[in-house]
Amino acid sequence: MRESIFETLIGLVVVSVAGVFLWFALAEGGDGNGSSDNYAVTARFNNVSGVARGSDVRLAGVKVGVVQAIEADYERAEAVLTLTVDEALELADDTSARISTDGLLGGAYVSLEQGGGFDVIPRDGSGEIAYTRGSVDILTLFASFASGAGGDGDEE
Repeated sequence: MRESIFETLIGLVVVSVAGVFLWFALAEGGDGNGSSDNYAVTARFNNVSGVARGSDVRLAGVKVGVVQAIEADYERAEAVLTLTVDEALELADDTSARISTDGLLGGAYVSLEQGGGFDVIPRDGSGEIAYTRGSVDILTLFASFASGAGGDGDEE
């Protein structure tokens, strides 16, 4: 009887701790969709390999937002990313975005490079980052160097 009560108490403690972790994950782990301290901008890329919904958006290496949605624009043959960025960040109209990775095995993220313009991208959801650079396929890059296609043209 005594072991049964002890096992029941340990089980209740384990379930309680798991419940606290679940509550924390649901409360803090959102993607910022309903948050009022973020705003959405779009960016068009020719290649977004490695980027997924929830990927980081970084400025100078600091996370300032997340990728909210990825869609295809069939008419222009481009990928359209909807990014939510921190409300405190004012993006100049000549800000550029590129797809970067955390090393060879790291995940992909969107890197923002602030421009020097005086006008800012609208925060009403209609703003778009005009200057973008897509991701580079590292395997294709290595294959081009291995085959000699990456040379400088001074071959004899």
